[in-house]
Parts: sequence; C-alpha cells; structure tokens
Amino acid sequence: MLGLLVALLALGLAIFALLDGWYLVRFPCAVLRARLLQPRVRDLLAEQRFPGRVLPSDLDLLLHMNNARYLREADFARTAHLTRCGVLEALRELRAHSVLAASCARHRRSLRLLEPFEVRTRLLGWDDRAFYLEARFVSLRDGFVCALLRFRQHLLGTSPERVVQHLCQRRVEPPELPADLQHWISYNEASSQLLRMESGLSDVTKDQ
Repeated sequence: MLGLLVALLALGLAIFALLDGWYLVRFPCAVLRARLLQPRVRDLLAEQRFPGRVLPSDLDLLLHMNNARYLREADFARTAHLTRCGVLEALRELRAHSVLAASCARHRRSLRLLEPFEVRTRLLGWDDRAFYLEARFVSLRDGFVCALLRFRQHLLGTSPERVVQHLCQRRVEPPELPADLQHWISYNEASSQLLRMESGLSDVTKDQ
C-alpha cells in the first residue's frame, strides 16, 4: 500500500514537473463546470463571465500577473463560453473542430497578487472561416478593464455560418464587426500574404 502511494505521488510530481499540471486539471474542470453546473446560454452574442484571482504562481518578477497568464485564463474562459452557448457541441455533431488562428492583447493596468478579476468573454461576429471573440479582464476591486484580448477562432471541417445555423435552426446574418477589429483582420491578412511571399508559396495557400 505504501509503495502504491509513493508511486502515485511520484507520478503526480512528474506530471507537474514535466507538464503544465494545473492547466491539465483546470481545463477539463472549466468545461465540466460550464456543461453540467451552469445554464445553457441561447444568445450567441451574450457576454459571459469567468471568475479568477491572481495567485503567487501567476506572478512575474515585478509581482504582476505575467503576460502568459492572461492568454491562459482567457483560454479557460473562451472554452467555457463556447461550451455554454453550444458551439463546441455543434462542432462535435458536425464532425468539425476549431483552432486558435490569431490573438492580440492590450494591457492597460497590472493585476496584482490575490486581486480578484473576471474574464468577460463575448462573440463579436464571424466571417466565412472564423469566429471572432473578445475577452476583457475586469478588476473586481474597481471595475477597471485591465486588459483587452481579441481572438480569431478558425474552424476546420465546417463554417461559422453552418454552426450558427445548426444552433439556431435558421440562417442568421453575422453582426457588423467593430472597426478596430476589421483593421486587425486586415493586418493578419497582410501579414499572411507577406509570409507566403517570403516562403515562396502561392496566394492560393492558406494559413491553417
């Protein structure tokens, strides 16, 4: 019995030493919580809130939440968001999946040790290949938006229009994208075009 406990402890330590253990624990927990413990969200454009708190493991040398943690927390919040509004289930039923194709972050104020915050995620719209989402990190101390992140969630095996139609049982026109988001999309397209030219690839080749 003691040998089994030692083996399990060693396995746990190995997982946390060699892999991102907390991520592997929290990610399925976020999905299960969204699917089993929270109500379904029928409005695809509704904002959803994901709670968080800055832990010692989140800090950088300046005692702020480090930049990588914003993307990580937004990853949990975005996955929970897509679970609650049914997008992930629709992708599974359509035998398709999604990948994160692009992201950008604007940091406005640091989040500090033990500071409570919310990640407020919403779907901004979609085009023929991707959903566009926004995540706002809002301090619960004073309501200040500490960081703003944008994401391009690319779909493989289907289209956003088909996913939305599957969920709503009718064709839905996408909302007009904000002007700043359209500029970011144009930047991504120009960057892709430049990289294809540098790589000697044809214009037909698309980023995956």
